[in-house]
Amino acid sequence: MVQPGNEAEVLCLGETMSLVAPAAPAPLERAPSFTLSAGGAESNVAVHLASLGHRAQWAGRVGDDPLGRRLVASIAAAGVDTGLVEVRADAPTGVYFKDPRPEGTRVHYYRAGSAASTMDEDFLADEVVDAARVLHISGITPALSEGCDRLIRRLLTRPRRAPISFDVNHRPALWSARRAAPVLAELAQLADVVFVGLDEAAALWGVKTADDVRELLDGPVTVVVKDGAEAAYALGERNTVVPAPTVEVVEPVGAGDAFAAGFLSGVLRGEDDQRCLRRGHLLAAHSLRSTEDHAAAPDAESLERWLGLDEQRWGALRFDGSE
Repeated sequence: MVQPGNEAEVLCLGETMSLVAPAAPAPLERAPSFTLSAGGAESNVAVHLASLGHRAQWAGRVGDDPLGRRLVASIAAAGVDTGLVEVRADAPTGVYFKDPRPEGTRVHYYRAGSAASTMDEDFLADEVVDAARVLHISGITPALSEGCDRLIRRLLTRPRRAPISFDVNHRPALWSARRAAPVLAELAQLADVVFVGLDEAAALWGVKTADDVRELLDGPVTVVVKDGAEAAYALGERNTVVPAPTVEVVEPVGAGDAFAAGFLSGVLRGEDDQRCLRRGHLLAAHSLRSTEDHAAAPDAESLERWLGLDEQRWGALRFDGSE
């Protein structure tokens, strides 16, 4: 069991894999060169939060191999505390490939039997979890193994001091919508803040609107529904909607993690839902312009300027900063 480490604002738990992607957007079979980096929904959130000046930790397992050591080092170099990462000699680090295509990016996973899939309910001591201000998890982890499912259920059902942020993050390559739908709905109901895409919710639960999602998930304090290039909603005691800025998309994978990090950054700062949603949109916009899972965050001066725009100027905002 991982024991207590340094106190963090956000503890992010989940699998991180080695990510192979074309250096420039092109299908895998034709790309002349590639980049090798770290890719994982939860560690992506941690990296984004660290880039915004927050104390972020990532907890997970990697193999005792060069890929595992490389990705842990890269995440640590981004300012994330990796002291809660365990290394397994008997299981490898997972790998995945991005395959950018005109019709959309495909992702190819090679993660079966990975070190992360060996996590179970004994991973992370209670005092480790309670030390953070927020615990961030996702619906990817319970799909990795029965042990991982038990881990997530334990975290969501134990008495807790820290609120839990849960990104639904359905991965069809891991489990079908039919199998995942009831499980993800059950787990989301137990969280405090839930992130889900409207298209994702429609595929899982047959809903049509953000209000439908909120009606289905009435347990969390706040449900954040992302409607692609249109808008994002924060549904809780009050309902807030913020339109998305115009972005020329290079590659979409990872933008949801950036959005979650931006929103949580606002929560940690005590901001209202409008500013939290705007922060989410701005970080997602940066991610959409890169083939990497975590592009550099906007500089603080630009971020504050964009956050302070009136509604009309926000509605005309393009990612390049023209207003």
